[in-house]
Amino acid sequence: MHRNVIETVLGAVVLVVAGFFLLFAYKSANLGKVEGYPLTAQFSNVGGLQTGSDVRISGVKVGSVSSQALDPNKYLAVVTLSINPSIKLPRDTVAVIASESLLGGKYLSLEPGGDSDQLASGDRIEFTQSTPGFEQLLGQVIYSLQNVGKSEAGQAQAATPPKN
Repeated sequence: MHRNVIETVLGAVVLVVAGFFLLFAYKSANLGKVEGYPLTAQFSNVGGLQTGSDVRISGVKVGSVSSQALDPNKYLAVVTLSINPSIKLPRDTVAVIASESLLGGKYLSLEPGGDSDQLASGDRIEFTQSTPGFEQLLGQVIYSLQNVGKSEAGQAQAATPPKN
């Protein structure tokens, strides 16, 4: 009986410590939604970017993706961002969809420009860039390698003297 009480108390201590570490990890990872002013940006492709994804400047989280929708007239993806109110962005800021790693995960990277005018709540970021997917990049590399092989073969044929 005495052994069961010790095991129960020890199990409770382990659970409390594990809960403490989970809470600490959540707070230090800065996973909470950023409340701030809304901005929109239009992209030709937002593959992999999701609602709740980070918005970063120089790798530092300054906001999050609030929503995504399709513009029915232009057929472009409209992404709404929520930016920390302490961050003021120049009007010529560039929004780029970037990859976190080779395995996936996308975030929105903002690259502030040098304009003296600033974006206000509800404004649209005019300059955007979608990054191609991994499959598209791989296809381009394979296509380029095939063309290099063909051009080298053509040069080798041109360099050989004709037989008489």
